[in-house]
Amino acid sequence: GPGGSVLDSSRLTCFNTGGTDIYGNSFVKEVDVRQDRVQALWIGVDIPEDIKPGKYYGSILVGAAAGEKQEVGIELKIGRKVLADRGDSEPWRHSRLRWLNSKAGLDTAPVAPYTPISQTGEFEFQLYGKHIRTGDKGLPESIRVSEYELLESPMVFRILDKNSEILFAESNFHSLENLGGILNSSWTNHSEQLELHGEGSLESDGYMRYQFTLKAKQDMQLKDVRLEIPFRTGIAQYMMGMGLAGTAVPEQHQSGWKGPEDSFWIGNTRGGLWVELRGSSYHGPLLNLYHPPHPQSWNNDGSGGFSIQRTDKQVKASVFTGEMELEAGEEMSFEFAILITPVKALQSLSQFRDRYFHNSAQPDPGPEDLEAGIRIVNLHHANPFNPFINYPFKAVDVMKPFVERNQAKGLKVKIYYTIRELSNHVPEIWALRSLQDEIFSYGPGGGYPWLREHLVVAYRHQWYDHADDTRVDASILTAQGDSRWINYYIEGLGWLIRNVGIDGLYMDDVAFDRHVMKRIRKVMEQEKPGCLIDLHSNTGFSKGPATQYAEYFPYVDKLWFGESFLYDEMSWENWLVEVSGIPFGHMGDMLHGGGNPWLGMVFGMTTRLPWSTEGVTCNPSAIWEIWDDFGIESAGMKGFWDTDPLVKTGHPNIKATAYVHENKVLISLGNFSDEPEEVTLQINWEQLRFGPENASLKAPDIENFQETLSCRPDQPIVVEARKGWLLYLEAI
Repeated sequence: GPGGSVLDSSRLTCFNTGGTDIYGNSFVKEVDVRQDRVQALWIGVDIPEDIKPGKYYGSILVGAAAGEKQEVGIELKIGRKVLADRGDSEPWRHSRLRWLNSKAGLDTAPVAPYTPISQTGEFEFQLYGKHIRTGDKGLPESIRVSEYELLESPMVFRILDKNSEILFAESNFHSLENLGGILNSSWTNHSEQLELHGEGSLESDGYMRYQFTLKAKQDMQLKDVRLEIPFRTGIAQYMMGMGLAGTAVPEQHQSGWKGPEDSFWIGNTRGGLWVELRGSSYHGPLLNLYHPPHPQSWNNDGSGGFSIQRTDKQVKASVFTGEMELEAGEEMSFEFAILITPVKALQSLSQFRDRYFHNSAQPDPGPEDLEAGIRIVNLHHANPFNPFINYPFKAVDVMKPFVERNQAKGLKVKIYYTIRELSNHVPEIWALRSLQDEIFSYGPGGGYPWLREHLVVAYRHQWYDHADDTRVDASILTAQGDSRWINYYIEGLGWLIRNVGIDGLYMDDVAFDRHVMKRIRKVMEQEKPGCLIDLHSNTGFSKGPATQYAEYFPYVDKLWFGESFLYDEMSWENWLVEVSGIPFGHMGDMLHGGGNPWLGMVFGMTTRLPWSTEGVTCNPSAIWEIWDDFGIESAGMKGFWDTDPLVKTGHPNIKATAYVHENKVLISLGNFSDEPEEVTLQINWEQLRFGPENASLKAPDIENFQETLSCRPDQPIVVEARKGWLLYLEAI
């Protein structure tokens, strides 16, 4: 095997039991080799339910992965005792290896809050809060989010030869299959020069995926292949991706395929589209080691690219290939995915009520933390209650009491449990190792001495933690893309919810695709409705975690982006698009260096208690006290991004958000410029039940935030650079 100490094995040939055969995928770690036998650490087999106790005999082929195999006799003893959980509560039994083939969450039903797709016309479909009409070429002609139309005209997949656009006859549809949570279709178009075959799917959360395959009927030279998306100007306010951090949509922009980029988003808080250009070997977030080559068809050896062009009526986003040649019979596929945003209605109530306690080293909250109003505890890894990264099963004896103790205080407990790397404490490590590169990624080796001595070569070392009690957690990288470890992980999540009682997941830079996240959400809803998923990214500033993780957004509850984000240098557009989550139907918390409390409140954001970052221990308790004093949980949120904001400032870089009760308003004011500015609030009094003649404007004293201020609503206020105010507007 790769490390020299692992034997490869075939499927068990047969256990002849008088009519009953037993088969199983088996893995053998060499322990003792003698002339007449191989002593194996364990063998995994599938036992028929009607098997009778007794002895059974058979054989197995064993040998080095690339070498000659040898037949070895097997004696299997079946006892009378039936394990209540098939042995899963005792990891040493390796019974969980059957989880590698789990199909949990693989059905086509929608998962809450999404509802089944309904067909309202020949090519019209109603989704959760969205309506789509497609044409006979398969692409959307209309996309509505609530009452807002996103497209100025139909999307087009356009093919140009050296003289003109190639025109196709009406499509011949082969299938249109509605499975409730997903609708699949396929069609074919013909021109004199080309056959164009299309396949498309629409999912209940607003995710669409297309693949167009060109087949040349003759040798030909194409001038360009283009995907064109014409947005309405009123929708196309902001964008990110393809060379741009979150920003206002420019008048024009063009980029090639640079860095870890494969997608873009254009829209505003009322509607938008995230578009991913697919076709490479990996379709998860492009982070860390996951930087595959660009899709060859779209990139076209560097000739392809992306452009934005604004006119009075539309903002056209185009993906293009440039010139390419096709020989007669040659095929070329172009794949892309689209997600309609926002993915759900904004839940400001949860943002202000469900406050996070996140302390990696000391995860147990104290009385003062409870008094501050925390509702959710994140149990990180590398601590006594969750010591082994991404393998919580060996710590159940200490994790379960931790969960129960905090749930008894009225808290929810979520745990760090992802996939990207895996602890060397995994009992099944030799079985997984015997699968070569299916579970573990090949690499140069190295790292902690235990890894060097036991795995030797062909692995990539990752996270390392050395606890005070000399416990060492030395992980190795799991394989990119799909592997059966995903099945194990999802089945394991269900087991943890049932047996440990966890309330959800804290996810830190995961690398699987959206369909895995969808399976995770389904399992959560089946096992314990109300479970939560909290998504964090350590991607550096301007790398675009919101772009990379957009496909996850239908199935997560909270965002915690911002490690390495430069909060004091970002424009308000960047805050809105890449940090806040608001255009996508989410809200989030700040991270790097404690964030900026003044600007963060414009988006309803604080830090987490008592997260320590860049030498700063975060303590948002003073802001939370204002929340509780005002009753922000039950207030309506009216942001500057709304079509009819309650408060304006008249200054392009000073933004205001209002949290509204019947007779009082909490106004968050933030200066996103580098100079102090003086503004007078422009209040839409028609939205309130009181007027300026009987209103007061006051700033309460907040530790490390602001001093007391009292003035009339029409008096000017000085706002310091990159700071702001929290103001009470109340009826007298």
